[in-house]
Amino acid sequence: MVAVGLAMLLALPLQAQTSAQQSSSGQGSTSQDSGFVLRAETDLVLTNVVVRDSKTGRVVEGLKRSDFTIIENGKPQQITDFDFESVDMAKPLDEATISGLASTTNGKGAVGTVRPEDLKNHRLIVFFFDLTSMQPEDLDRSVDAAKDFLQHKMQPADLIALVSLDTELKVDQDFTSNKDLLIGKIGMYNGTEGAAFAQGANANSNQVEDASGYTPDETEYNDINTDRELFALRAVAQSLERINQKKSLLYFSGGLTRDGMENQASLRAAINAAVRANLSIYSLDTRGLQAVSALGDASTGSLRGSGGFNGVSMQNNMNANFDSQETLTTLSADTGGKAFLDNNDFSPAFAQVQRDSAEYYVVGFHSNNPARDGKFRKLTIKVNRPGVKLEYRPGYYAPADFKHSGKEDRERELEDELASDLPATDVALYMDAYYFRLNENRFYVPVSLLVPGSQIPFVKGGDKDKATLDVIGEVLDEAKRPIGHVRDTVKLAVNQQLEARQKNIQYSTSFNLPPGKYHLKFVVRENQDGHMGSFEADIVLPDMRKSPMKMSSILLASQRVPSKASNPLVREGEQYIPNISHVFRQGQHLYLLYEVYGPAKEKADASGNGTAKTVKGAINLISSLELIHGSTKVFETPVVRATSLNEANRDAVALELDVPLDKLGPGSYIGQLNVIDDAGGSFAFPRFAVLVRSNQNATGNAADGSAQNQ
Repeated sequence: MVAVGLAMLLALPLQAQTSAQQSSSGQGSTSQDSGFVLRAETDLVLTNVVVRDSKTGRVVEGLKRSDFTIIENGKPQQITDFDFESVDMAKPLDEATISGLASTTNGKGAVGTVRPEDLKNHRLIVFFFDLTSMQPEDLDRSVDAAKDFLQHKMQPADLIALVSLDTELKVDQDFTSNKDLLIGKIGMYNGTEGAAFAQGANANSNQVEDASGYTPDETEYNDINTDRELFALRAVAQSLERINQKKSLLYFSGGLTRDGMENQASLRAAINAAVRANLSIYSLDTRGLQAVSALGDASTGSLRGSGGFNGVSMQNNMNANFDSQETLTTLSADTGGKAFLDNNDFSPAFAQVQRDSAEYYVVGFHSNNPARDGKFRKLTIKVNRPGVKLEYRPGYYAPADFKHSGKEDRERELEDELASDLPATDVALYMDAYYFRLNENRFYVPVSLLVPGSQIPFVKGGDKDKATLDVIGEVLDEAKRPIGHVRDTVKLAVNQQLEARQKNIQYSTSFNLPPGKYHLKFVVRENQDGHMGSFEADIVLPDMRKSPMKMSSILLASQRVPSKASNPLVREGEQYIPNISHVFRQGQHLYLLYEVYGPAKEKADASGNGTAKTVKGAINLISSLELIHGSTKVFETPVVRATSLNEANRDAVALELDVPLDKLGPGSYIGQLNVIDDAGGSFAFPRFAVLVRSNQNATGNAADGSAQNQ
């Protein structure tokens, strides 16, 4: 049994990320499984071929595999998969099974199953309504046309799904042959006046000009919007890869404007996904037949200058209209579909989809070209039958390995992994986060990432080992909104004497966040082979107004380095480098940094009446560290006492402890930190684990070769 449906796993990366500063209590961890991992790759190329009699236009049936020849870039290919599909031979499906496929919860997961052989000879059609690009009147016209098709032209072999793109990508109805259900669902697209219509979707919308024909520059907005729509098309295609039959997608759009090469990577990704999924895209420009006017329409203010009289504005409007249709044409042509433009009658688009999917041959092969260079490969298909006309897509883009990927493709891969629900495990990655209060409504949250040097393929360059790492990360609030974002490229150049492969590479950044619950995810990629690793965790920044003992995180470190930065990790010109593994060598020091906020003040007078010999208004904080091995306390620091604030601007007492480890034997220890606010009668005894290793078998500490980004 195989699940059939549109499993939307996409979190569209279109939001303009805020540059907040970053977040939290390093809770949560990932595990590295060392078991056997099976990876399977296939380069099966499927293409649909319609063979028609050149005189009658009817499909020629009865052809065999031996009748076909496939040539890729001039080289013959061996056909490994062959089938003939005809809707006239379709068997009715159990409607109860099909109706169980719909799933729109969070846009994820299809439920219900159907055998692959049951789908044979059926049409699988997706109606994709791009609500972000259509004006209300275009949307009404599209819905009416779709309803008319469902009522009068839909055939028993047709299985139709409904997908829409508005503020998010949604599967509104999974594949079904139930006309009434589809008509009812499609009616919800009307009345969308509040949708986020794309600026520039109408060819006449940019009308404010001067004498030189100037048009306001909206390319940056259009780039983001076009990427979003192309990402959505790619997500639909990817969700349909497991269905071998030909699929058709009827794309209702008000135009798709691409700015030169800016959206090239997104366009290629969408086309590649459609080709791999055997999905043909039929683009339908819902604006219909347009009267492009030099003076423009009523959507903007009146023209100024001479542009409306010398032909400049007319040319601009014509070019804008062409640009918004060019991408639609490319999507259709490169996936084996067809674009329908400049026509108020939408019925030919539905008829073309049915006609192309009525009878066709499915031909597949494994390319004998092993290069994974991402280049376009031209397909030529021949049939040893005279007097026939063939319809098939002209070619496909070869898969590309990391070395052959362009800058845009590599950036998209990072964003895809950040949005993915599945973790990347090719590179071991560890993360920890801390919080220090800046004021009652804000926390400074340093985040550290750790990658073992053995995971990074360093290359020799002179007397240094060199490597490059890409880092991307984000913080999501409880509503899954991104409120912090990091994108950085780190260039490493480590002296060969330091043996970087035996040490750890540490990257640090920070966020500035209010109290609340957050989800933190980071992805790191090494740029030699393109391997990636990810780490994510849920974090909580507490509302300290409700805490009797208001404490920060406890930061453990083995290094302090000179720094001129101004943040809670810098004390007297030295910055603490977090040791997120809590692994130390005997010759190192265990440094602790933590803070107490708003400590209570003594109420006794200066004369020391009663038993209290304290100064009125002073604080009285007492702290120490115990190290426990097994059930025995083996070490305790001298008591540290604070009687005044040393971070008055933050109403905080910063406490530091320095523990030499040379007298401790190798092994695991439990550290218990004792913090007592004697004036307020509150206390805390947090615990943490520490591993001390012998100097003889140490391979390097957690911060060696660190890459800082404070």
